[in-house]
Amino acid sequence: MLNKIWRFGAELAFYSTIVAVACTFLVSNASDRNHGREVGAVVKQAVAAPVSPDELAVIGYYTGDGKDLARYDFNKLTHVIYSFVFLDGNQLSFARGAGEDGQEGKEAYARLLALKEQYPHLKVLIALGGWGGCETCSDVFSTEENRVAFAVSVRDTLKGIGGDGIDLDWEYPAIEGHPGHPYRAEDREHFTALVKTLRDTLGPDALLSVAAGGFDEFLEKSLDWQAITPLVNNINVMSYDLVNGFSTVTGHHSPIYSTDSQKQSTDNAVRYLLDAGVPAQKIVIGAAFYSRVWEEVASDNTGRYQKGTHVAGLKYAELEDTYTKARGYEVSWDEDAQAVYAYNAEQQRYATFDNPRSVALKTRYAKEHQLGGIMFWELPGDTDEGDLVDAIYSAKIAE
Repeated sequence: MLNKIWRFGAELAFYSTIVAVACTFLVSNASDRNHGREVGAVVKQAVAAPVSPDELAVIGYYTGDGKDLARYDFNKLTHVIYSFVFLDGNQLSFARGAGEDGQEGKEAYARLLALKEQYPHLKVLIALGGWGGCETCSDVFSTEENRVAFAVSVRDTLKGIGGDGIDLDWEYPAIEGHPGHPYRAEDREHFTALVKTLRDTLGPDALLSVAAGGFDEFLEKSLDWQAITPLVNNINVMSYDLVNGFSTVTGHHSPIYSTDSQKQSTDNAVRYLLDAGVPAQKIVIGAAFYSRVWEEVASDNTGRYQKGTHVAGLKYAELEDTYTKARGYEVSWDEDAQAVYAYNAEQQRYATFDNPRSVALKTRYAKEHQLGGIMFWELPGDTDEGDLVDAIYSAKIAE
């Protein structure tokens, strides 16, 4: 009950802020017809609906070529996000690099869109950027001219090819992300301006979401939550990679709860956003369909919170048969973090990942806290039997 009262108070304060912002928009737009807007048009778009108001959203990111879609039961998903599209100058592009025409990406995306014939409930979006895919975002989105041009190119793509909206996966505004990629403090306000321009250009019915880092530095510095939340449908919290390829100490990369040894967690991020006034129904938590792995890890505490050297992990479809007793792994459950991990004493290898138990518990967490849903990176990481998606869906429909 106390949690509900606390959340209601936070949301009430948030929506009071929205009313004030809307009134400001009404005054400031009295003489503003930028991009063909009528007087007061922004006010009508000030509060975007939650991503899935009638049921818990289950959102899968997808990076494949679209030729393997028969593997998946899309009845168990509400949204799928094609990953990724990129910037070509100030235009949206399906080309992954120089010299490419983007045709393969367009064809893959078209195959996802074709799923709507069999699954009419399914929403299909495109995602901009991703890790390493937003090198020019800081520079390009620093000017209004470029933001408008990009928004128009998104609108033209969604109208010309199809689709329900766009997910902004800029890693990261205002803080260091991919090594060597530019960033600046002004990215925070430029991101807000980008969101406003996209909402104005795409209209109220398009889905607009943000992929947000689940760690404190991002939550505190990268985005202006009060400014962007009214305009987006959901915030996809990347509550994974909380220990990652740059970490020299092991931990849980996708835990539900914080521990004495690790503050970063799903719950830590959710509580931050709720305290910032973000409505629960706009928060979507993340699950990982892959592992993070370290070697040269001492056996103390079964490898948890020990120094190590990060190495490549595995898709869940691969790790299920790898982290076994027969292969020398002890698979354990951290009751405090509500997270699974594995340790091989002979190889001194430590692995952290999600499994059916942990994703089911995350789904239950989303339901108990009345969040908007759960998302995962990424659909091709699941088994052919769909073990992780099944676990999520079963927990979703459970009483």
